[in-house]
Amino acid sequence: MEFKEVIYSKKDGVATIMINRPEKYNACTPVTIYELTQALTDAWVDTGVGVVVLTGAGDKAFCTGGDQSLRDKSGYIGTIAALPLEVGWQQVSLLIRTIPKPVIARVNGFAIGGGNVFQVVCDLSIASETAQFGQAGPRVGSFDPGYGTGDLARAVGMKKAKEIWYLCRRYTAREALEMGLINAVVPPDKLDEEVNKWCQELLDKSPTALKMLKYSFHGETDGVMGISNLGVGGLSMYYETDESLEGKTAFMEKRRPNYTKYRSK
Repeated sequence: MEFKEVIYSKKDGVATIMINRPEKYNACTPVTIYELTQALTDAWVDTGVGVVVLTGAGDKAFCTGGDQSLRDKSGYIGTIAALPLEVGWQQVSLLIRTIPKPVIARVNGFAIGGGNVFQVVCDLSIASETAQFGQAGPRVGSFDPGYGTGDLARAVGMKKAKEIWYLCRRYTAREALEMGLINAVVPPDKLDEEVNKWCQELLDKSPTALKMLKYSFHGETDGVMGISNLGVGGLSMYYETDESLEGKTAFMEKRRPNYTKYRSK
């Protein structure tokens, strides 16, 4: 797929998804959101990808949410890719949280509004010392009723999460680190080095263990969907066993399956 507002690359097991609207502080249009879903889906199905890095172009902003100049009563207007809010924005957050691979937010600048939500739902967040964080919903007539509030409260505590949302204040990278909003802060010229270091540490780990851990972290909080993801993750491993194939082979050969040797003795 050819991208217009996202730069998508893959190298040595790492897929990098970069929002490419630096002139707009990487504020997203419907096209951006659609392309993010496509890039995340590709990273999901590519077995050569072990870690995903989400970031923004330039050195000013990670992402500042939706492009307010494109908002009207129906949401964010645009092209044929102008998906409804529940299909677009929430789908990006859902993919970040459920793709069975660690997703690192490389926060190179402002992470405001929907941009902060994106870094919140990433598994890990590494920020430049120049980064700033915050929500803008009540200031611009918007809010996030799902992951952007629930996951934030679980990260920093309910009182702090309400402060962040209600007051729309800005927080430095150091303040974000202290409240548990992010994992690490480094000088701007060390950001790529640090992100790469974390990527390499993750690539050294068992991909199946990381997948099941990710599903386990959300199993309790995500209701039926969380349990389903955890269960299907186990099912995918079961499909690779001789025991599972015995059932399929017996069906195709029109005989009774023989599971005797797979029972624990």
